[in-house]
Amino acid sequence: MNTDDLNFAYKVRHALNEKLDELPASTTDRLAQARKMALARKKAHVEVPLAVRVVKTELAAAGGGFLSQFNWLGRWGMLVPALALVIGMVGIYQYEQQERIADLAEIDAAVLSDELPLDAYLDHGFNAYLTRSE
Repeated sequence: MNTDDLNFAYKVRHALNEKLDELPASTTDRLAQARKMALARKKAHVEVPLAVRVVKTELAAAGGGFLSQFNWLGRWGMLVPALALVIGMVGIYQYEQQERIADLAEIDAAVLSDELPLDAYLDHGFNAYLTRSE
């Protein structure tokens, strides 16, 4: 049970106990009889064989036995995807930088070879780019 469930159970128990003294005697007698019947139906405590207790003790001493070999999966379970994400982000950044450099080189080559159309020179943004570049 998580904390919210426990808090809810405590609140319900407290609310039920508040009105306990106001219950009629007949109701408390019926509740007592129902409790006795439930306890009578409860299975008797079954003794765990010695062999099972020894195996459980050995597993606990070995740190959980077979499953303890895979504890490293829990530790690495978040590290591997995070590392893959970081490597992917760096790769995307490098790719975008190379694309940007290639685009700028293409523009520079077009400007130097006078292959730009006249509309490019009429664009105010392009003129601002040229004045900043110089």
